[in-house]
Amino acid sequence: MHAAAVTPEVTPLRDRFGRVATDLRISLTDLCSLRCTYCMPAEGLDWLTKAQRLTDAEFVRLARIFVAHGVTSVRLTGGEPLVHRSVSDVVAALTGLDPAPEVSLTTNGVTLATQARDLAAAGLARVNVSLDTLRADRFAALTRRDRLPDVLRGIDAAAQAGLAPVKINTVLVRGQNDDEAAELLAWSLRHGYQLRFIEHMPLDADRMWSATEMVRAEEILEQLRTRFVLAPTSARGAAPAELFDVLDGPGSDDWPAARPQVGVIASVTRPFCRECDRLRLTADGQLRTCLFAHDETDLRGPLRAGATDAELGELIVTAVAGKQAGHGIGSAGFEQPRRTMSAIGG
Repeated sequence: MHAAAVTPEVTPLRDRFGRVATDLRISLTDLCSLRCTYCMPAEGLDWLTKAQRLTDAEFVRLARIFVAHGVTSVRLTGGEPLVHRSVSDVVAALTGLDPAPEVSLTTNGVTLATQARDLAAAGLARVNVSLDTLRADRFAALTRRDRLPDVLRGIDAAAQAGLAPVKINTVLVRGQNDDEAAELLAWSLRHGYQLRFIEHMPLDADRMWSATEMVRAEEILEQLRTRFVLAPTSARGAAPAELFDVLDGPGSDDWPAARPQVGVIASVTRPFCRECDRLRLTADGQLRTCLFAHDETDLRGPLRAGATDAELGELIVTAVAGKQAGHGIGSAGFEQPRRTMSAIGG
């Protein structure tokens, strides 16, 4: 009688501060179909070549190693992940891993209307859609593209396809859309979407970010409270958003959600680094343990040179162990990372 096989224990992705990484953001591409003013210049950036980007098989192999080390959630990002032609195939491969992680996706929504059903059929759990304004002229000014109707259709298609809850990510830019907070929340509540306001972070290509010009979390909440009654929820754990129950407001009798909420991700003024459980894999195969890190761990090179899964896993474990305590925004020594948000992946 043969003894049962023993599965070797895999090292969890724990850093020296005791944080355990369970959330992986994978940037499928640095390409994007919009040119948001707070993200990149009108002419775009120096894009990666096809050879520099990981293949689908390489993305999935690395994801399998991360999952083996305890990652339970994978978010596909960009650039714009929906310009990656085989995105549904990647989703299907990721949801087919054992154990299967929860797979979600962050998109600008431009082509979501034509892809939502395929993504849902592939096993995608939910989507986050970036939307900073409900006004067509402002959308065109902020994104340098006249695509607001396409985005709104995409959001509706995602909800119809069952990619729920549909989350809306909004960045308020002073002097451009910072008066729309309450309007955006009213719209989200009316449709049953979950709105998240995100403080503008210093990851822009033009390096024009200013702490004094950033719309702070407190300002956002003050705006919302002029029309809505908000109550903080319990501790959020490792989640980036500080959530508030919306107890009352205009149109409350018609809100479809049983417990409507709004979130604020105050990465700058209320950093949550102490609880951070996220890692990021860039489109060219670099592991980043912090959005604002200056150091990266190359996984593409060893992977293409024939490294085993165990060897790649050890590289990942070592990189996570050295994760910095926090991003340091506001400190005297803070420097914006070389890569922009679109090149890192959110």
